[in-house]
Amino acid sequence: MENAPIRVLIAKPGLDGHDRGAKVVARALRDAGMEVIYTGLRQSPEQIVAAAIQEDVNVIGLSCLSGAHNSLFPRVINLLREKDIQDIVVFGGGVIPEADIPGLKAAGVAAVFTPGSPLEEIINTIRESVPARND
Repeated sequence: MENAPIRVLIAKPGLDGHDRGAKVVARALRDAGMEVIYTGLRQSPEQIVAAAIQEDVNVIGLSCLSGAHNSLFPRVINLLREKDIQDIVVFGGGVIPEADIPGLKAAGVAAVFTPGSPLEEIINTIRESVPARND
């Protein structure tokens, strides 16, 4: 039986209106064989978690350039925990100061990718973080 492709939800939480980087990452993940759903701009954490559940994803990739990552990323993780969802890996990306990364990881963000992160690094990190799916 062949493994099912990794399903990734790319989301832009908050009021951030710039999504070029998110679209570049979404395309790279798609080209790497993953199934990618892009939610579009200005999604609430509640909308992101609902879409992740509906789409049965393995990964949520959050992109934030507004500076609200310290509140929005943990909110998404807390909503997943409230729904007892433990098998969705959450990654973050955007203009995120190095000093904020340890706090985001402590909150449950698996990895944080800042501008200039190689796409291959993002792809490999996701592949290594998601167990094989056979459904």
